[in-house]
Amino acid sequence: MKRRDILKFSLAAGVAWLIATPNLAMAADPVMVTVVKIAGIPYFGALERGLQEAGKQFNIDVSMTGPANIDPAQQVKLLEDLIAKKVDVIGLVPLDVKACEPVLKRAQAAGIKVIVHEGPEQEGRDWDVELIDSTKFGEVQMQSLAKEMGEEGDYVVYVGTLTTPLHNKWADAAIAYQKAHYPKMNLVADRFPGADEIDSAYRTTIDVLKAYPKLKGILAFGSNGPIAAGNAVKEKHLSKRVAVIGTVLPSQAKDLIMDGVIREGFMWNPREAGSAMVAVARLVLDGTKIEDGMDVPGLGKATVDVPGKLIKVDKITHINKETVDGLIAQGL
Repeated sequence: MKRRDILKFSLAAGVAWLIATPNLAMAADPVMVTVVKIAGIPYFGALERGLQEAGKQFNIDVSMTGPANIDPAQQVKLLEDLIAKKVDVIGLVPLDVKACEPVLKRAQAAGIKVIVHEGPEQEGRDWDVELIDSTKFGEVQMQSLAKEMGEEGDYVVYVGTLTTPLHNKWADAAIAYQKAHYPKMNLVADRFPGADEIDSAYRTTIDVLKAYPKLKGILAFGSNGPIAAGNAVKEKHLSKRVAVIGTVLPSQAKDLIMDGVIREGFMWNPREAGSAMVAVARLVLDGTKIEDGMDVPGLGKATVDVPGKLIKVDKITHINKETVDGLIAQGL
């Protein structure tokens, strides 16, 4: 046999051997794609950094996507596309738990693992990962708002959408706490949606300031809500009268905090949230038993509700003039 023919034969035999013994070939990393509520905002930029960092650590090929606007139908379409692509893991920060439920159950039926953040009521998941206690998160923000308002007067509440699960759970907890502890405070209208989008929350605030001239407080759940409300309040020269409190990213809120417009902000570390989603995905892919009190990589000891498929730690962060620079230095 000629040398050239020997080389051809050897190459063909080698390829055939690799095909016949795939476990000896280099296996590709599992693929995880996380669908967030909206693309392009700072909060989810920070969460994406956590996803990417953990992806390298846990050998998972991770990426993030999200709708261009706050639209549950767009989010569902993205989830459907991921099922068609046969990814290994879907991560989700849901806009509407009811809208997402059927498509997530189809994903699970196709063998795709589902890891959720900000969705303790989301059906069709393997696990939900939370960095705060939802009731406490709403209550501490109401305590801050009440302090700034002198425990009396009119206030409003913003959420991302009326179907965003955790925003409304936080709002429920805050309002219930106000009714129980601050009877002289008055919620002047039902909660307003739009706190995930700057333009929407800004327009809402301008309208609210006109409609309720005695307004003393704005409590906004949704990382762009306090920013937009703060800008509107500052523009109208009302920052001494109207207290703005809410969920913010420190780097985005610093100027308004230092100006005293946003009196205090609250958050957990979105980078840690992204990292935790990937860490839990790795545990699920490896078949690791998840139980109460276990150490979740990057989070530490967690409270685990096994029947409820909920993994939780308590990492509420207060963002104010004294803490904002240090938090920004941590990459927030």
